[in-house]
Amino acid sequence: MPDLDKETFNKRIKRFYNYWQNTKNDNEIMDAICVVTGTDSDSSYYKTTAIQQWLFGVEITDTAILFLDKLVVFIASPKKIQFLKQIESGKENDHLPRYKFITREKNESDKTFLTEAIELIKKSKEGKKIGAFPKEKFEGDFFKDWNKTLDQAGFDKVDASALVSSILAIKDELELNNVKKASEITNKIFSKYLKDQIINIIDGEKKVKHVKLSEGVEQAINDSRYVSNSDKQLVEICYPAIVQSGGNYSLKFSASSDKNNLHFGTIICALGFRYKNYCSNIVRTLMVDPPESMQQNYKYLLSLEESLIDSLRDGVRLNDLYEKIKQKCLSERADLVDKLTANFGFLIGIEFREANFLISNKNSNSAKAGMTFQVSIGLSDLSNSESKDDQGKKYALFIGDTVQVNKDEAATVFTQSKKKMENVGIFIKDEEEADEESEEEKESTKGKKESVDLLSRATRGALLQSKTRSDTNQEHARREHQRELAKRLNEEARERLLSQKGPATKEKVRKAITAYRNASQLPYKQTEIQELKIYVDKGHETIILPIFGCPAPFHISTLKNLSSSVEGDFTYLRLNFFHPGVTINKPSSSVAAPTSEGTYPNQDCVYIKEITYRATNIKEAGEISAPSTNLGLAFKYIKDMQKEFKEKEHEEKEKEGMVKQDNLVLSHNKNNPKLKDLYIRPSATQKRTPGTIEAHTNGFLYTSLRGEKIEILYNNIKHAIFQPCDHEIIILVHFHLKHAIMYGKKKIIDIQFYTEVGEVITDLGKHTKGGDRDDLIAEQSEREMRKKLNMAFKSFIEKVEALTNHQIQFEKPFRDLGFNGTPNRSMVLLQPTTSCLINVTEQPPFILTLDQIELVHFERVSFHLKNFDMVFIFKDYNKKVVMITSIPMNQLDQIKEWLNSCDIKYTEGLQSFNWPKIMKTITDDPEGFFEQGGWSFLEPESDEEEKEVDDDISDEEDDAYDPSESEDESESESESAYSESDESESESESGSGSGSESESGKSWSELEEEARRADLEVDSDHSDRDNKKRKKPMPNSKTTSSAKKPRK
Repeated sequence: MPDLDKETFNKRIKRFYNYWQNTKNDNEIMDAICVVTGTDSDSSYYKTTAIQQWLFGVEITDTAILFLDKLVVFIASPKKIQFLKQIESGKENDHLPRYKFITREKNESDKTFLTEAIELIKKSKEGKKIGAFPKEKFEGDFFKDWNKTLDQAGFDKVDASALVSSILAIKDELELNNVKKASEITNKIFSKYLKDQIINIIDGEKKVKHVKLSEGVEQAINDSRYVSNSDKQLVEICYPAIVQSGGNYSLKFSASSDKNNLHFGTIICALGFRYKNYCSNIVRTLMVDPPESMQQNYKYLLSLEESLIDSLRDGVRLNDLYEKIKQKCLSERADLVDKLTANFGFLIGIEFREANFLISNKNSNSAKAGMTFQVSIGLSDLSNSESKDDQGKKYALFIGDTVQVNKDEAATVFTQSKKKMENVGIFIKDEEEADEESEEEKESTKGKKESVDLLSRATRGALLQSKTRSDTNQEHARREHQRELAKRLNEEARERLLSQKGPATKEKVRKAITAYRNASQLPYKQTEIQELKIYVDKGHETIILPIFGCPAPFHISTLKNLSSSVEGDFTYLRLNFFHPGVTINKPSSSVAAPTSEGTYPNQDCVYIKEITYRATNIKEAGEISAPSTNLGLAFKYIKDMQKEFKEKEHEEKEKEGMVKQDNLVLSHNKNNPKLKDLYIRPSATQKRTPGTIEAHTNGFLYTSLRGEKIEILYNNIKHAIFQPCDHEIIILVHFHLKHAIMYGKKKIIDIQFYTEVGEVITDLGKHTKGGDRDDLIAEQSEREMRKKLNMAFKSFIEKVEALTNHQIQFEKPFRDLGFNGTPNRSMVLLQPTTSCLINVTEQPPFILTLDQIELVHFERVSFHLKNFDMVFIFKDYNKKVVMITSIPMNQLDQIKEWLNSCDIKYTEGLQSFNWPKIMKTITDDPEGFFEQGGWSFLEPESDEEEKEVDDDISDEEDDAYDPSESEDESESESESAYSESDESESESESGSGSGSESESGKSWSELEEEARRADLEVDSDHSDRDNKKRKKPMPNSKTTSSAKKPRK
């Protein structure tokens, strides 16, 4: 836990007691106040947690704080008590109450701390009336035990919520600064993120759901453009942002963003963020081409909010304030009175909404200087007869800000986002209207540059770069191909599963381990057995224990664990055994261990769960050693035997499933293909040792300088991969095997031989302008070495392929088609080959055979996320799916094109799935799965939804929308913020006009592609591209990423 601010705690605990001891309100007079928290709560806004955050700056679970007459009692675990005891050193005067700390032991069964706490409560004042928070529910045994004990004590419980609200209502300077900071963050995210996103959606005529925009707001706090890196850990969202449009409006903060697309009419946005637990909020209404009546209604609503903020001053009763605004509306616009919201705001602070300070006609509490309010006023159920569609005929208006109450002046507004009509009105002009505008009118509008009427359709072609018609046709062809693959997929998968359905394969049963076949084999002659001591028989891997005066043998596999301890004059040895009710990871081979179904073979037997032996450490007269010596030796011998048995079991399991290979036939030809000075991965030893790999008649033989040998037969090689040293620091050949082989004591299926090209070292001390001569020579020698190594490996590969009559064919990765991802623990570059997807540079290697893939599903494909995940489902549904995470979103189209060229079906969606559960459901009932549509449940949208949209508009616009790029700069920069798929959509919507522009010259994407290829040719020198003829790379594979950001 962080350090506790003792000075702040002392000030606030003093303020707490001053208010409580001097209050005159009947509902706030009580003998004690109990603040008790559990583990998990149903809400993030509770009075109990608010008090903790107010006093300590953090929330402390499973803790009780008792505010008594002149004593504060803390009940918590030892670690939390240690944190709370920091307040003792900060006491400065006698005006503070005394502190008492009661440690609650986790395993304490008698609950004495509860009894002690009840007695202390009874001594506080009259000891009858206690304040609690009955509406707040927590989980955990401590919370339940406390409430049960409190009920049994018979106290008169009173709700202390009003008292706590009054104490926390007035903010000190530190609290006000936190609210200001939270308001600044909220204001920035709305103005520079959400508002810009909505404008860009309208400008591009995108189809984006409300919930997508809401999710994007939540992710914006991770962007350093809106929240500094130092503040990210202190900022969290108050509630999911609310975006409403299209006639469905709820002017409450309990509302949520629905899954309907954003309607280009009246758009209500509400969002709030917390900073150091203090909340803020903002509400704004954006209007697209509002008619005059809507503008007049909004201007009047804005005047009401301004009057509300001006009247919110120290001493004003909240119900009087509500009636004043309502009467103002009644006298000026009586037609809008019934459409006003039920309340005009509430107190805001650590809790987002403080119901005891609601600005309504029923609340008689007064506002005081230092309070912070969220003032919000709105009009609902308004009609727009001029709307061209049904969704726009009904609209609502809503405005809200976070303000601070002052003494003799209007409240101070913390959320300074502009809200006048020219700031929230989005006026879209058609091309003809823009041309007809006179020069005088243009001059008169120069003073209103902040108005969002810049979204004329005449400039749309400049805002978003359009792709060529050939690219549009290519996208259409790709989708048609995917539909064909989807139809074929379910039919082939169903037939394959039904054909594989048959009698279940019998599981290989290992021979049961027995300690002794009969009682006569027990070593009765041993002294320990005759003296009824513990005897360890290493030959039979058995422990013989004296039980009820008889030696009883237990095989080492029946032992779960053991422990030894010395307490006083005695030594204790405790042994725990496997027994029914104990779950273990894998079935053991012993008689006493459970079978694969989790049952024990002899259920009627009596099982020993644990047994403890005790022996004295005191040696009696005439004894050679103390009786405890036997326990000490037995503990050591059993530990050693258990370790040896586990190693033996591990080796046997490693060898299970091993396929016996043919013997390597050595060739004594001196011209055998050979590569020297290669290292092996994985290595059997910690120290690297170079060696030589040589091709023989039916396999490879690798021999290290230490004499270690490993044989790799040609018929056991599934994939042979050669990765040159272009753009890499190593050059290697990698073999992915069909069946695992033993190397050292490990079973391996991937093995590679490599050598390093150069040292990855940069001398930061050199800053010569023209470059040092030694550096130039080193770079030249490294280029020559790379060239020689590439030639040596290529020569070796060509000779091996000729020797094996092309039985072994080496694959070379296509770096141009590569993409970044995390298949294991670290981010790597994944590169396709002709038959698989690989990364062999980092360990462990990643090899995925494409022929085994049934389907690829993209998870977390959303416009507000920078990355997505990729799931590979195999044709063998019993095989675990493979997932690659954290793939950059700008590489999605490139991956789709590659998969489509490989005839692999792909789908995409927002959420992540529980794949083990899904695959188990499929394998349990394959017929039922395919009768319900098979893999069609992964499709983002059904065919019926696709028919509702225009054929030229992509049904994946929502997923293609990417708000990660800021589009508040120039028009030319905003062109690069959308992918080329978005651009093709805008072209299809804008008509044939944009098509003529693209025919006049090369597009940006084509120019970028030429520049990128030229750079690759310079960097890779003599890069061999002949191998790529085996599988043609997709055209414009990097177009998406290059179109995102212009070259500098």
